[in-house]
Amino acid sequence: MKILLVVVLVAVVVGALVWWRRETAARHARELADVRADAQRWYERLGGQVMNLHGDEPAVRQALVDASERYNAAGSQLEQAATVHQFRLARETALEGLAYARAARIALGIDPGPELPPLTAAAGTGELTRERQVEVQGQTFKAGPQPGRDTPYYYPGGRFQGRPVPAGWYSTPWWKTALGAGAGVLGGVLIADALFSPAFADPGYGYEAGYQEGFADGNDFGDQGGADQGGGDFGGGGDFGGGDFGGGDFGGGGD
Repeated sequence: MKILLVVVLVAVVVGALVWWRRETAARHARELADVRADAQRWYERLGGQVMNLHGDEPAVRQALVDASERYNAAGSQLEQAATVHQFRLARETALEGLAYARAARIALGIDPGPELPPLTAAAGTGELTRERQVEVQGQTFKAGPQPGRDTPYYYPGGRFQGRPVPAGWYSTPWWKTALGAGAGVLGGVLIADALFSPAFADPGYGYEAGYQEGFADGNDFGDQGGADQGGGDFGGGGDFGGGDFGGGDFGGGGD
């Protein structure tokens, strides 16, 4: 009798284990199918934007070049993706491309379309609300919330060397070239400090109100491994330092 009970118990345990494994595999397959479909949807939407948007203005051309680069990268990622994480990375790349396409639409003066889901890599970086101009190592760097002749490079927000870099338009893509070795990194740090730290470029403005908190968050983020800095680009919007930057404006007084 005892032997029979042991056999029955073993059979129940084995059956439960087999069922659990099948359910786990089924759940994983459903999740994989969902993230694949989601990434594919944003990728196809980006493809439509890249194909249909055209313009001769420098800001438009540059934003579309960046959008096209993300489209190609997302396509390559989708072809190679085999895990949930990899499909999510492809989705993030496609969303970043759509952020550039949206910027191109703004530069064209047409409806930018609906808001996009926030980019993971840009969480907490904020966005520019005022124009800024600084001198660093004999060069002039400009940034602002709108595209212009002097600010044709859009950036959807991210971090450089632990420093939050807000979404906005810039005179040069210094975050790309600054990712090089040696002096380039130092130059990028100085540019970030000058553009976004009131302690450098705008003494007294909003320093206690926003930058220190956001900078500390950036350092914590960097200590934990930071965002992926592949190619020098990061991602979308978000609030700076858990709130508005500098009491409502990033890098200047109120609008």
